[in-house]
Amino acid sequence: MARRLWFSTVFTASLAVSVVIAIALTTGCESRENGTVVTEEKVEEVKVEEAKVSKETKVTDSQQKMVKLETSLGDIVIELNEAAAPVTVKNFLTYVNEGFFDGTIFHRVINGFMIQGGGLTADMRKKQTHPPIVNEADNGLRNDRGTIAMGQIPGNPDSATSQFYINHKDNDFLNYVEGRNPGYAVFGRTVEGMDVVDKIAAVKTTVRSGMRDVPVETVLIKSAKVISEK
Repeated sequence: MARRLWFSTVFTASLAVSVVIAIALTTGCESRENGTVVTEEKVEEVKVEEAKVSKETKVTDSQQKMVKLETSLGDIVIELNEAAAPVTVKNFLTYVNEGFFDGTIFHRVINGFMIQGGGLTADMRKKQTHPPIVNEADNGLRNDRGTIAMGQIPGNPDSATSQFYINHKDNDFLNYVEGRNPGYAVFGRTVEGMDVVDKIAAVKTTVRSGMRDVPVETVLIKSAKVISEK
């Protein structure tokens, strides 16, 4: 019952957002300036799915799925909110069912912010993805601790492909604010293994292949599988 109540929470944020931290999907050189992540790689125009799924076609809570991420530091179980984020969940499950995430890493880890993965292999090679999807950040779900959301190219909200992140704390500045911030789309939450998220967030990081905040010791996603359906 607590999970269903969580997913029914209505987004009421009205505070002005003064800081936007970009969750970079590119593998180019990155640098942080005044708390903002700046990517130096030129971004090519991407094809975006044209329309969002209407509310009438959204599924009910009874159809929500659970995905287990087996990592080298332990297991994380994610409950997906298909009702609030149908396009994003469908996209994520496509990668899960294809085995795309197996053998990828958490390549960007910032303690007290988030852990990001789902796109690079252990040798820092970026995997080929499907076309990007529309941004569903206006679905009422917030970037609170333990939630999972999609990464995107800075300045291009409709650019999410495979990379995702798990919030290590409440990150209000990543939430959608009408007319001010397109936000980052939350599509689920951690229901088991938050201690593993904390463990990953605490690892030592370095600069590798031109990227900052890469774990010194590889944090591997061994597998990602649908384990149950409510």
